[in-house]
Amino acid sequence: MFRLTQYLKELLAPSPLIPARQPPGPVVIWNLIRRCNLTCKHCYSISADTNFKGELSTAEIFSVMDDLKSFGVPVLILSGGEPLLHPDIFEISARAKAMGFYVGLSSNGTLISQANIKQIADIGYDYVGISLDGLRTTHDYFRRQQGAFDKSLQALRLCKEHGIKIGMRFTLTQDNETEFPQMLQLMETENIDKFYLSHLNYAGRGNKNRKDDVFHKMTRQAMDTLFDTGLKALQEGKSREFVTGNNDADGVYLLTWAKQHFPDKVEHLRQKLIQWGGNSSGINVANIDNQGHVHPDTFWWHYSLGNVKQRLFSEIWTDISDPLMAGLKQHPRPLTGRCKECYYQNICNGNTRVRAHQLTEDFWAADPGCYLDDDEIGL
Repeated sequence: MFRLTQYLKELLAPSPLIPARQPPGPVVIWNLIRRCNLTCKHCYSISADTNFKGELSTAEIFSVMDDLKSFGVPVLILSGGEPLLHPDIFEISARAKAMGFYVGLSSNGTLISQANIKQIADIGYDYVGISLDGLRTTHDYFRRQQGAFDKSLQALRLCKEHGIKIGMRFTLTQDNETEFPQMLQLMETENIDKFYLSHLNYAGRGNKNRKDDVFHKMTRQAMDTLFDTGLKALQEGKSREFVTGNNDADGVYLLTWAKQHFPDKVEHLRQKLIQWGGNSSGINVANIDNQGHVHPDTFWWHYSLGNVKQRLFSEIWTDISDPLMAGLKQHPRPLTGRCKECYYQNICNGNTRVRAHQLTEDFWAADPGCYLDDDEIGL
């Protein structure tokens, strides 16, 4: 994840360059259940409205939580499928909060209603993220359910009314990129706390539809719009947070943008971005799927590092006998091609390895999702 607002602040009010704080353990995105009431076009878990075999029991989930806590995991993002379909979601969430985890809920929003909003608020989730893929017609098309947009928008409003920090998640594709500015305006109109722009990654149903990924020019235009929007919000003193995911070239592109808009702050920003370090899959980001398989992040479902039913997560995560994990934890990573030659490897860290693997079956090949020109990366 690239915390854009944090680095825009550095352009307006530079902070001292101090040693970067290393998190005690990875953020764990946990797909508690694969069942979902929607069949979204870009779903990475290829969920459906049916029960899936072999999922972790609640008792097993609690046991894994104990290991995660002792291992130093600070954050649990409870996801699915649709996590609100898990019969024990509130019991799991309450236990996670009581254990001291930062707990996020990642939902499609259609099941958040007047009937359960108080129960959701009482849990005390630190953050609830709800996905919107465009305006009404576009969103309902992506989600393959008429009325999904209105339900998700109402969920955002209910969470806001009950004092829950909320965020809109928007996955950028060729089918919805023209509505991106309108989604940012919707954030403003609804007074939403956070906006998460996700670049389409090649995994699950998203992999089958990778021909729908936006062209690089469209990506650059969207990022320019996001930079301008985030900067304006800061200059106007608004409490807004903008982040991006699944394309660590965003940090390098911000540096390129800053050369035009804040030339005197470029070197400071570069040092801050080097401290960020780019892609952290397999290091500071982890995924546990519904059956207990551990992955370097949520887009590696085709590649299991081990299963928490057989081994502790802490043992799996520190085992570098696996060639993928060995390379992800290596610094610098054993990149090849364009990524190896990139001048900004110390900022991007090779970007999202799963795209390269999906297209070439090579973990370390150049990331086809990088939208930077050769001259911009020093080639």
